[in-house]
Amino acid sequence: MTTSPLLVTLDLAGVGDKAGLMDRAVSALGLPDWFGRNWDALADSLRDPSVWPPEAVDRGLLVVVTGWQEYARTRPDEWRVAQDVFTQAAAGEPALTVALALG
Repeated sequence: MTTSPLLVTLDLAGVGDKAGLMDRAVSALGLPDWFGRNWDALADSLRDPSVWPPEAVDRGLLVVVTGWQEYARTRPDEWRVAQDVFTQAAAGEPALTVALALG
């Protein structure tokens, strides 16, 4: 029997900039104090199971991004970078899935 991945919700409702997105990522993923709060650091953390919540290490990690539409609308360039980070991280770590919730 396979276990389902750990579900983590990354809620971006009310986020107005990259700093806010990074703050939410730190909270949702329980990232360490040394997390650099930049795009490369986010990509590295998403691809590194050693910094995931401990219960995700053996199960895998499913990050569901919610409330992202307003951020995407007001900061389209940043949102494109965020999407690239999510896509590349998931492509580079088979135990990671990042999904964008539409509702």
